[in-house]
Amino acid sequence: MALKTFIEAIRETLAEEMRRDPTVIVMGEDVGKKGGVFLATDGLWAEFGDDRVIDTPLTESLIVGASIGAAVNGLRPVAEIQFADFIFPAFNQILSEAARMRYRSNNGFGVPMTIRAPYGGGVHGALYHSQSVEAFFTHIPGLKVVIPSTPYDAKGLLRSSIRDDDPVLFFEHKKMYRSVRGDVPDTDYVVPLGRAAITHPGTQITVVAYGLMAHYALEAADVVADEGISVEVVDLRTLRPIDKDTLLTSVRKTGKCLVVYEDNRFGGYGAEVAAIVAEEAFDYLDGPVTRIAGPDVPGVPYNHVLEDWFMVNPEKLADGIRKLAAY
Repeated sequence: MALKTFIEAIRETLAEEMRRDPTVIVMGEDVGKKGGVFLATDGLWAEFGDDRVIDTPLTESLIVGASIGAAVNGLRPVAEIQFADFIFPAFNQILSEAARMRYRSNNGFGVPMTIRAPYGGGVHGALYHSQSVEAFFTHIPGLKVVIPSTPYDAKGLLRSSIRDDDPVLFFEHKKMYRSVRGDVPDTDYVVPLGRAAITHPGTQITVVAYGLMAHYALEAADVVADEGISVEVVDLRTLRPIDKDTLLTSVRKTGKCLVVYEDNRFGGYGAEVAAIVAEEAFDYLDGPVTRIAGPDVPGVPYNHVLEDWFMVNPEKLADGIRKLAAY
């Protein structure tokens, strides 16, 4: 067991999986000698060379398209999209090829590839380096979507993603890369895809979160605990497939549900969570299913004051918890 940052957990997992399985390769912009813009692949090129750590042109459609071809032909590519904001040129490859390959081939071909992408705001990245884009991809059948919140989960979920026989989109909140630390075992453990975690037991309100928002939910839960409000935090970890059993069991116990996500409020992933709760746990609810999310503006502002206005934070979340508790 050792204390690791979030980015160290990612980097070590990539190296360990490449040592374990010679079919694992890494592709992306500047992932080679430079080690990636966030240094997630630092040291891999020196150990594994050009054949397995491949610098690509600045063309996201090529990165994903070539990875699909490699996956169909026996490799396990880990494709890095430098920022999630830039993933959209590859959207058709992900939607129409990777996610549908097994279905369209009548189970003849799988696409065992992982697409890593840093996402999220609060880093003074402005419009094109701050987006939360997960909702676009959770809509796609055939694609798994993972967002870890701790170094432990990052390592265990990335291992599971790389070893999965179908495509996985693995989002990493860039604000957590070096600010979040945690104990990580030295063993070859995995965290199964599709299982949420109860990170803070409670009895009065269920707060559903993922990624950076899972940390903010814990902070808010501690704040309102001093006011006599008992919050249970559900960290989804895998957005698709969603762990409905853990989610619904918690809501049926507490009777109230608040969903928090950083993306724009309208049509965000939390709307699907709210719909599941409303449809399948309605008889247990003692208040409306509510959401705390980013505002419906085109992008995260560069200006610090406006960026803070856009971003969800523990204070906004605690206020939402108080309002729902008082309903």
